[in-house]
Parts: sequence; C-alpha cells; structure tokens
Amino acid sequence: MTEADRQVIDVAPGLWIWRIAHPDWAPPDDGDRVVTSTCVEAGGEVAVLDALAPPADAREIWDRLEARPPTMAVVLKPDHVRSIDLFVRRFGALPFGPSRFDPDDLPETRLEPIDYGDTLPGGFVALYDGRARDETPLWLPEQRTIVFADALTALGGELQVWATPPPVDPLPALRALLDLPFERVIVSHGDPLHDRAEYERALERVPFGGKF
Repeated sequence: MTEADRQVIDVAPGLWIWRIAHPDWAPPDDGDRVVTSTCVEAGGEVAVLDALAPPADAREIWDRLEARPPTMAVVLKPDHVRSIDLFVRRFGALPFGPSRFDPDDLPETRLEPIDYGDTLPGGFVALYDGRARDETPLWLPEQRTIVFADALTALGGELQVWATPPPVDPLPALRALLDLPFERVIVSHGDPLHDRAEYERALERVPFGGKF
C-alpha cells in the first residue's frame, strides 16, 4: 500500500475520516477498494465507525488515534467488521454493532447490540435505513452528520441509493431522515463527503446497480 492509497480529511470540529485501500479486495472490485473510516468525538467519547486499521507506517493516521484514543468502536453493517477486534485490543474501545453477522465474517469481540432508535454514549443515535435492519446508520448531532455504511454509495461518480431487491424499498426511511437537521453525509464507498442537497438528489436518482 502506497501513500497515494491513503488520505486523511478533517470534516468538522471533532470529526475526521481516513481512506485507505482494503487489503483483501482485488479486481473486479478494484474500483471499490478504497474505503472510508470515520472518527468522531462528542460527549466525552471518541468513536471510530466501520474502522479499517491503517498500515503500521501510516503515522499521520495512527498519531491522531493515539493522541485521542477511541473509547468506542462501532460496526454499522454486518459485513463491515473490518478491524474492530484490533481497535478493541489496542485501545480498550467499547464495541457496538449488529446483533447478527455473516458466518464467514464474524468478529472475535462480543459486541453490544445496537438497533435503530438507540442512543449510544456520546449522544450518537442509531437510525433506520429501510433495509430490514441490514444497516444502522449513525446520526452525529454535534457535527450535524449522518454516517452510512453502504445504504448510499458514490461509486458511480455521484451519490446514489444502493439498489435493494424487491419488495424492500428503503426510500421512505431515507426520506424520513430529512427530518434531521443534518448538513452532510459520509459514505464508505466512493467519494466520502456529500451535502444535504446531494442527499436529496440521490433519493430521486436510479439506485446504484439498477431499479428497486
């Protein structure tokens, strides 16, 4: 992994992201290989969300994490286990995540289950994405930001809802999130940062991967 494969972005006070290439991904998924991890601080807590550990030589990322050690590590989606076990071992972070996982991607750590409507330490709120609890996005009130796993993606060059097989329709739940006073969303795959107007436009586009 080269330095070109990683990036650190300050998003708002108490909120930053890092992007690195997923070491286990290869063609035909190569366009999706760089993924986003989020670190947010509020209410006396420091949480990492869907965190993928950077390589040991990525000091620009590790120095930040060690200066403000994570007190929480959160998995937003069953197949985004990533490096939660490492963050729990290294920092003693309290783990949160789904109540179920894919059999071939089980964390070693026992996670505190989260469901939509739950308020986590730090004031972070779990949301409903409309996909039968396949994902639990997180609302960060202090930063006015919603963090998604992959309910939305920007792989196609613009923000789009991820296609979901019928009869599931996530659009009503995603439209309901407009009741929150968010200013931006963060997504894991593709360009990571998008404003509220882009989110509204995404709800009107054909989903990424085809029609619902």
